[in-house]
Amino acid sequence: MDTLEKLRSKTESAKDLKSVVSAMKAMAASNIVQYETAVNALRDYYHTVALGIIAYFKAEKIEAISEIKQAKKNDEATICAIVFGSDQGLVARFNDSMADFVTASLKALPGKKEIWCIGERVQLLLSDNGLSTAKLYPVPNNITSITPLIAEILGRSQDSQVKEDIQEFYIFHSQPKDGAGYAPIMQRFLPLDEKWKASLEEIKWPTKLLPEIAGEAKPTLEALINEYLFTSLFKACIESMASENASRLDAMQRAEKNISDMLDDLNKKYHLLRQSSIDEELFDVVSGFEALKKNSPK
Repeated sequence: MDTLEKLRSKTESAKDLKSVVSAMKAMAASNIVQYETAVNALRDYYHTVALGIIAYFKAEKIEAISEIKQAKKNDEATICAIVFGSDQGLVARFNDSMADFVTASLKALPGKKEIWCIGERVQLLLSDNGLSTAKLYPVPNNITSITPLIAEILGRSQDSQVKEDIQEFYIFHSQPKDGAGYAPIMQRFLPLDEKWKASLEEIKWPTKLLPEIAGEAKPTLEALINEYLFTSLFKACIESMASENASRLDAMQRAEKNISDMLDDLNKKYHLLRQSSIDEELFDVVSGFEALKKNSPK
């Protein structure tokens, strides 16, 4: 049974926990602003690079991209999934939802599967789902540490494609929703073939004027392609980090509400028990007084 001392101790512990949760909530909110600002800036840059590639196609009158090498059959081809997760705590089901999404998505794709994970926790969840990881990368802890990670993944992906070990690459990451929340998405990354060209041309040229290429065509295309590949991975990573903090903020808000409800309940119990204790003391005083009054001589 709870005593006044136990209730007082529980209340103080709950207040301390609420302070920690409030600090984590403030940190997550601050990080979200930082990462969402980077996401918005990068989204504009990504759009500009995509328009540059479209401009090249129009200026050079490229109608189709020819396949240089014969692709393997679907059941023989290897598909690589680049999965962005989180190694930070207090993110609710952030990694679980990503692992479930990757598992379901890869089952729908034919061929062998190879997985490159960014984050050990999502790797363990994928392993529980029966998917083994070929490469494991640490999760960046700030914006400046993203660039070396992306450069390494980009180099390995291009090497694997040239050697024909892997024919298709897909990026799996979480993307912030408008307003609040996030959702896992899948994006085809490589190869840059006719499918890629068709998806890119969904972006319409903004004016009626035909674009022109400034400088030599080949170096211009190489620069645009390199920027496109780098920006695609960078954008996926930064959106994943923004989604991670959105998940943490949501978890901290729920935890803060639960702690507030618990504090209200503890305070009610404390006041009821204290009132009951006061009533018992008053009853003892009154009873003693009545007993003394009966035993006293007239």
